[in-house]
Amino acid sequence: MADLSNLRIDSARLWDTLMEMAKIGGTPKGGCKRLTLTDLDKQGRELFTKWCEAAGCTVSVDRMGNMFARRPGTDNSLPPVMMGSHLDTQPTGGKFDGVLGVLGALEVIRSMNDLKIKTKHPVEVANWTNEEGSRYAPAMVSSGVFAGVYTEEFAYSRVDAEGKTLGDELKRIGYQGELPTGGRPIHAFFELHIEQGPILEAEHLDVGVVTHGQGQRWYEIKLTGFESHAGSTPMPRRKDALLGAARIVELVNQIGLAQAPLAVATVGMLNPYPNSRNVIPGEVFMTVDFRHPEEPTLIAMDKALADGVKAIADGIGLSFEIKEVFNYKPVAFDKGCVDAVRRAAQHFGYSHRDIVSGAGHDACYIARVAPTSMIFTPCVDGISHNEAEDISEEWASMGTNVLMHAVLEKAEIVG
Repeated sequence: MADLSNLRIDSARLWDTLMEMAKIGGTPKGGCKRLTLTDLDKQGRELFTKWCEAAGCTVSVDRMGNMFARRPGTDNSLPPVMMGSHLDTQPTGGKFDGVLGVLGALEVIRSMNDLKIKTKHPVEVANWTNEEGSRYAPAMVSSGVFAGVYTEEFAYSRVDAEGKTLGDELKRIGYQGELPTGGRPIHAFFELHIEQGPILEAEHLDVGVVTHGQGQRWYEIKLTGFESHAGSTPMPRRKDALLGAARIVELVNQIGLAQAPLAVATVGMLNPYPNSRNVIPGEVFMTVDFRHPEEPTLIAMDKALADGVKAIADGIGLSFEIKEVFNYKPVAFDKGCVDAVRRAAQHFGYSHRDIVSGAGHDACYIARVAPTSMIFTPCVDGISHNEAEDISEEWASMGTNVLMHAVLEKAEIVG
């Protein structure tokens, strides 16, 4: 193998690129709102394309809007080594969630160009559509189509809060490409990401070597009671859907605590109807998010939710519907890719530890069709999905250096 000892990315250029992308959808509090398939997402994609083409890459787009910037190898018949993440954000998102993984990968390409590095395998940068799932549920739907988890028809039919479908919006912004979604080999896939948790910073570590991804289950619950006058309806005669929702929020919290320390359980959305101050709510829509690294525990949490919701609804006289809208099992990342990340961290002398991802990532689906691993950088106070999300330039640089060396090990330097 060629000597990699002096190969590092351009830290200042990476940081400048991150800050330039953050201007698209930038918020007054210093975060980013660049929801998937909006005009701002289109602007971000166009800037990314411009940068990739300037770096000598050929950019292609598949039928789900997934983007792939390809740097040729010396043998282009070989499957590519791929790296990447996503450019879409939460409504009150930060500048780094997902974006670091895409623009860090672009910086790897730029640095390879600067250093005149040739690789046997082609190297590609991926930008996956709708990773966040904030506008269209489920999350990671496009990498899910790529991995054969969902069909394109299912993905296209997803509807946002305004009744606009994913398929129509994909066409509207001009990013329904012609390339088939998936069905092609990948030699290895790496995703660089901020940790979105407090462990690395709290332990004063530089890099997380991600060995597993948590399983996740998302639910939508609809409770139906009867709306009536808040002043003239006696307490014993009420069918208050919001009361049922409040008790379910407590139930969800108790389910998570019962499976501590690895389980997490969240009610993220709660919408009462008619939402009037002097009307007893007759209907509530709410969401539940369960996560745990072991499937049997997720099954137990699922049963506890179903049993608990029924008991709560029956006790108040409500009808209810529970729909599971997202389910993927815990992921064990490829040992060879994990070892490549660990070797890269050791090469630089970066402090590191093995870590399990608490969040979902596109890598968790790509792991179904290609050898895959992830690299975590610390983030300040573990804050993410928040405008206050922050990392340091040094953290970004260290994570991207590890990404470059892991990618080069798999892509095989020539000469």
